[in-house]
Amino acid sequence: MVNRDINFSLWLDFIERDYLKNEFGKLLEQGIVNGATSNPAIFANAITTSPAYKEQLATLEGKSAKEKYEALAIEDIRTAAQMLRPLYDAGNDGYISIEVDPFLCNDTEGTIEEGKRLFKAIDEPNVMVKVPATQAGYEAMTALMKEGISVNATLVFSPKQATQCFKAMTKGIAQGEQFGSCRVEAVISVFVSRFDRALDAELEASGIEPHKTGIYNAAKIYNMIEANEVPNIRALFASTGVKGDALEANYYIKGLMAAHSVNTAPLATIEAHLETNEKAEALPIENSILNGYFMNLEDNGFNMDEIYEQLLNEGLVAFEESFTNMLEQIK
Repeated sequence: MVNRDINFSLWLDFIERDYLKNEFGKLLEQGIVNGATSNPAIFANAITTSPAYKEQLATLEGKSAKEKYEALAIEDIRTAAQMLRPLYDAGNDGYISIEVDPFLCNDTEGTIEEGKRLFKAIDEPNVMVKVPATQAGYEAMTALMKEGISVNATLVFSPKQATQCFKAMTKGIAQGEQFGSCRVEAVISVFVSRFDRALDAELEASGIEPHKTGIYNAAKIYNMIEANEVPNIRALFASTGVKGDALEANYYIKGLMAAHSVNTAPLATIEAHLETNEKAEALPIENSILNGYFMNLEDNGFNMDEIYEQLLNEGLVAFEESFTNMLEQIK
């Protein structure tokens, strides 16, 4: 549930056409979520498994696979944006995200061009363009925000990435203000659960308590963002669904409940969270505690820089593979 008292936002990490038309509005009316996100994997699953797209696909004969995908995605994102628009107009988030082609992750100009083109095609102000946190991506974030396009920096794993995103975003905001651009906001999407899935078995073997690395890493980045006190840049906690029965379904929502933040989660995770009625703030965690935790990991042979790089590379590859598989199925 959205908690306006502390400016905590809950966004739905799911897009599918029938769901948008039938159930999504109920979540908005009840104040359960006030935004939504998508990514190549989510769209790939929706487009290739739901019959809701067959009718539009039939009208796109002769188009390339990517043109077909964009036509489908643009319609869904526009629908969601229009449903979310009253929240946006009221200053209560109301954002929906669309990601640029994952194969542009190292192409600054290509990312800028595609981000601007998608934003213009959707033609709704409450769209955030998702840009991977790579070197090329940082420059694109600045350029898009300068143009008044809100940005969702994705695939953030390390504090260094988050710092680079923050610098790029503040630069874009400043440049946009000089040119009189409209309202622009940004989120830095910190991926959480992938740390625990990657490390927990080794941590337990080393006698270190599992299930904490993802939350502590996200908490460290949250502290950095909040210390700068920029109201229109927030931490967004992503990859917050759990797999298996080792953790409560809402573990990463409850453990990252924080003022001036966003949590984007799968539908099942949100439903499980609603059953608990958890509202207690879990962040901030003192930097001394966080630094001590990561020093202990390093002392036990865990090289965080290598782990950050590995998870980023795996994330980039996973998005590319999902995108490629989807295009193969709809071409």
